[in-house]
Amino acid sequence: MRVALAQIISGRDLAGNLSILEQEARRAKAGGAGMVVFPEASMRAFGNTLLDVAEPLDGPWASRVRSIAAALEIVVVAGMFTPGSAAGHGASSGEGPGAAAGKVRNTLLATGPGVETSYDKVHLFDAFGFLESDTVDPGTQPVTFDAGGLTFGLATCYDIRFPALFTASAERGAEVNIVCASWASGPGKVDQWQLLARARALDSTTYVLACGQGDPVTQGVPAKAGAPTGVGHSAVVSPFGDVINELDGAPGMLFADLDAAVVKEARQKLPVLANRREF
Repeated sequence: MRVALAQIISGRDLAGNLSILEQEARRAKAGGAGMVVFPEASMRAFGNTLLDVAEPLDGPWASRVRSIAAALEIVVVAGMFTPGSAAGHGASSGEGPGAAAGKVRNTLLATGPGVETSYDKVHLFDAFGFLESDTVDPGTQPVTFDAGGLTFGLATCYDIRFPALFTASAERGAEVNIVCASWASGPGKVDQWQLLARARALDSTTYVLACGQGDPVTQGVPAKAGAPTGVGHSAVVSPFGDVINELDGAPGMLFADLDAAVVKEARQKLPVLANRREF
């Protein structure tokens, strides 16, 4: 199966972000991809209020993504925000407490031919001085889906630091793990992102599709203080931990061809899932 990773920089405007998504989905389809993966927060970038745009999976933004996927006959994976609990701080994610009460869920929508599912981010980014749990409710379980003869697991950003989620998806049949991110910048952060993507591929003997928001700085836009707005460096990693293709910090698209036989070979030569012990 050919997949595309669309390294975009989303903004505040939902319609504008949808326009970017449709344009990049068309580009992916023209390149022969059966799936296009977009980053976390494709619906609206961090550093903006989130509660006012959070909507159910049958709401207008998700419905438009669904219609784009159906029209192009391509699977789309994209980050959005869905309603969470009613009590809590204002969901501003990077701007401090807002006036509106409540929380959202940081959700990945996967939709397209034969695919309709979603994943809520399990591990919330309470690190490096950022408290995602102030405004976001966590998910509770792994999610997998089938497309193009392969099984995919879903993960979001900070999840990449937790191997158990990736191995849990692999145990549920995943041959590919998708990680959608809006990775926070800072000293060593790009190196960590690259290292973690390779490590998770080796932990789970799966392909890892690590799709991040592009770095706004590459476009002459200063990063928002306190908001994880992206560093780029989206990559496809093989089950042996080799980087098949990678972007730099600027917006762009990469393609990769995935082969279930490579996963089978990796699991025969490196049977870490079979050899793993619980403690």
